[in-house]
Amino acid sequence: MKARFGMALSMAAGAALGGAAIQALHAQAKPPVYMIAINDVSDQERYAKEYVSPAQKTVKDYGGEYVAAGPGAQVAGNLPHGPVVILRWDSIEALQRWHNSPEFQAALMIGEKYAKFNIVAVNGLK
Repeated sequence: MKARFGMALSMAAGAALGGAAIQALHAQAKPPVYMIAINDVSDQERYAKEYVSPAQKTVKDYGGEYVAAGPGAQVAGNLPHGPVVILRWDSIEALQRWHNSPEFQAALMIGEKYAKFNIVAVNGLK
């Protein structure tokens, strides 16, 4: 009887651990969110000097990751000719926490003196 109880207990524990592992894998499989900003900069020197560093710090502090940044190459359309920034976030909620944070809002107030921001977010595919 003790052997059967031990076997049943082992099987139940294995099923629970397997279920937890599957749940963790599904949580990790959620695709990231990408934020794309194409900024129309009116004063490049002051934008770079006063805005870029504090804005980059807030991205790092809130868990964002830079994927690409620099001058964009116009392929088609009528987009601003300013810098393009692509950030990766774990979720739209993480992006919104960063964007609404007091730290980024303070940096944004400085940046808006020297640029108009065009920002979109899109879900990643994987």
